[in-house]
Amino acid sequence: MTQRKRALITGITGQDGSYLSEFLLEKGYEVHGIIRRTSTFNTDRIDHIYTDPHSEDARLFLHYGDLTDGTTLRRILEQVQPIEIYNLGAQSHVRVSFDSPEYTVDAVGMGTLRLLEAVRDYQQRTKIEVRFYQAGSSEMYGKAQAVPQTETTPFYPRSPYACAKVYAHWQTVNYRESFRLFACNGILFNHESPRRGETFVTRKITQAVARILAGKQKKLYMGNLDAKRDWGYAKDYVQAMWLMLQQNEPDDYVVATGETHSVREFLEIAFGYVNLKWENYVEFDERYLRPAEVELLIGDASKAKRKLGWEPTVTFEDLVKLMVEADLQALGLTSPNGNGHSIVQDNVITRQSLVSFMA
Repeated sequence: MTQRKRALITGITGQDGSYLSEFLLEKGYEVHGIIRRTSTFNTDRIDHIYTDPHSEDARLFLHYGDLTDGTTLRRILEQVQPIEIYNLGAQSHVRVSFDSPEYTVDAVGMGTLRLLEAVRDYQQRTKIEVRFYQAGSSEMYGKAQAVPQTETTPFYPRSPYACAKVYAHWQTVNYRESFRLFACNGILFNHESPRRGETFVTRKITQAVARILAGKQKKLYMGNLDAKRDWGYAKDYVQAMWLMLQQNEPDDYVVATGETHSVREFLEIAFGYVNLKWENYVEFDERYLRPAEVELLIGDASKAKRKLGWEPTVTFEDLVKLMVEADLQALGLTSPNGNGHSIVQDNVITRQSLVSFMA
């Protein structure tokens, strides 16, 4: 019997972690994820793919750990013995990183270094190659020095989060060149879905649309509406992560749609989809402004298309409508198109408790 490929994912309960878990399970992998200990379960995004670890057909396993705890990371690596690691864990909210800079840098920057060191030691001792994916961010470009941004565009980070991601990026390159690790950086531009966290601007908008329509909310308070981003569909982007680790040689790749749209455009499509004028519901609140703004990001994914064969499949407009529809359905509201189904198939997660997830 052929042994299954085994992957380890940090940040498995996040948006990307849940989609990547689904993708890898469909590919026949055994998937292990690192989850932080909390007093309440935060596994909503992966509950639908979870089975009791005592079951013979179980292929998804969770382990308590944290990127700020190097000892536990090493222990998990020794226990799981993965051939692929996807480092998606982070304090990933840019605005929050200004309020919690030390924790953000510790988890995002030093967390990556701790994991790389653990992989280096494990690989040197066992002689087993471990392929490593580091989740980079378009925020690393910040005050962009070129338009569009490519793998060679200089970084100009404008937040503690972005600075930490730049550190993690160059440590990944350093370990690849110094210790011959198969380590890749995926510089992913903004990618969204119905599983996006509720405090992120896109989900904040689509959830507000549904709540306003349901009479549960009157106003939506926003910051900079003129910021422009390159928005894609998260489910597309996790495929690019996997493709990077299937190549003959490790490398770094920009993953993006090549289009840029403003927050204002997002509002227009989201509210317009339910026949509302966003101007009647949105008000400005300076608390949502960043101390240092990033005005324009747009990625050039030519290298990923050429070498990985990867391309985005969902348009900006369909992405916005997909997210609005999911939030409407979550409140029991009928979709404007009358069929009650999302434009792009996407699992709308229902809450189930994972009482005994530890193997």
